[in-house]
Amino acid sequence: MTQLVAPNYILSIEQDKQKLATHWFWLSVMSLLGAGVFSVLLVLARTPVIGAIIPYADFFHTALVIHVDLSVLVWILSFAGVLWSLAERPGYQVLTKAIFKATVLATIMIALAGFLPDAKPLMSNYIPVLEHPVFLAGLLLFGIAIGAQVITTMSIISPVGEEISAEGVLRFGLNCAAISVLVAIFAFAWSWFTLPRPLVSEIYYELLFWGGGHILQYTYMLLMMISWLWLASVARIPFMMSERVVLLVLLVGLISTFIAPLIYYHYAVTDPMHRQMFTWLMSFGGSLASFPLGLAIYYGLMQCKPQSARESSAYAALMSSLLLFGAGGVIGFMIDGNDVTVPAHYHGCIVGVTLALMGVAYDLLPRLGFTRVNFKWARIQLFTYAAGQFLHILGLVWSGGYGVERKVTIADQGLQGLGQTAGMGLMGFGGLLSAAGGFIFVVIALKALTTGPVHTDELK
Repeated sequence: MTQLVAPNYILSIEQDKQKLATHWFWLSVMSLLGAGVFSVLLVLARTPVIGAIIPYADFFHTALVIHVDLSVLVWILSFAGVLWSLAERPGYQVLTKAIFKATVLATIMIALAGFLPDAKPLMSNYIPVLEHPVFLAGLLLFGIAIGAQVITTMSIISPVGEEISAEGVLRFGLNCAAISVLVAIFAFAWSWFTLPRPLVSEIYYELLFWGGGHILQYTYMLLMMISWLWLASVARIPFMMSERVVLLVLLVGLISTFIAPLIYYHYAVTDPMHRQMFTWLMSFGGSLASFPLGLAIYYGLMQCKPQSARESSAYAALMSSLLLFGAGGVIGFMIDGNDVTVPAHYHGCIVGVTLALMGVAYDLLPRLGFTRVNFKWARIQLFTYAAGQFLHILGLVWSGGYGVERKVTIADQGLQGLGQTAGMGLMGFGGLLSAAGGFIFVVIALKALTTGPVHTDELK
């Protein structure tokens, strides 16, 4: 039997790229810190007894908007900025710095809009919004800045090479993620140009972000798959896929996004089939790309045992990411209506992405020249965050079976009986535990970023 090996799916980090990558790292961590603050407020607003004490319903909805946008859109795409900046060749330094500053400004505008008067929260899927000029301007600026970043990345990213290597495949995957962002921006623009303006605000933003929001899920999935490969290399997991097969799997994830223009061409944005086609696209296209790679990595996880704290951290990130993403995928097939099963599915998938990115973040810190993190605490943090989210989505699925509605406060849910109350109570406990895990990540990352650089021999 041929012995399986662990290819080195890790980007080589050149010194002149570290500064900009570190700036993007700071933005991603601070976005999670802001999201964590609002997640505590959000969970408290939905937890039985505690939630009933808070009479201000819009407090819940505003917290939900900011939490989702910071913890998903800003966190994931700003961490993608870390990886994109590391994969680029030298060039356009003035432009890349300006793009980063614009992204920071946009993030500040998005966060601060929640404290402005007359900011009306609208719970549109994928990108919820506050109907206020400052928030909408910040969101538009963020989209423009990220679009400029991916175009710049694609123009100066290092080539895969004639002979396909593990690092070349990783750069190819980052390029796929960049292209998928452009497809999402194209979808947002098409929706914006074709949607009739007289629509009610909630319906308008729901339709505006539906197509592009689904394509962004491919971006997140591709970044997660790239992170899986990185972590598999750190954990020295034996791998049953060749580099060519991995490249093909990543390509499947990208090609699926090219169906979006066909959907827009055949179905108007207001057509119910437009929504349904994007739902099917995400269900089946995403599975075709992520399932084979996830299965191969899970098999490798079963074949090895971590030999160091650093490997254990990567192992924990991989295992928890696979389980949460898989649970989210399974729950997706259980959705039948507009109850809290929907956020259970979404939380499982998105947290699977976040856990993978957190694992890569821990490994990146010493490679960027900062004090080595405490990988034992990193492992505890990853499992705490994962366990909290698992209880969170379990409580949501439990409550979804009783028909508890999503995106409403505890006062509006009309909980009746022990079953509904227990399910949402479990959701609340899991959410708080997960929030604690998220804060631990921020503390570990900020301690490393603020302590200072390490000596070169410490990285060996």
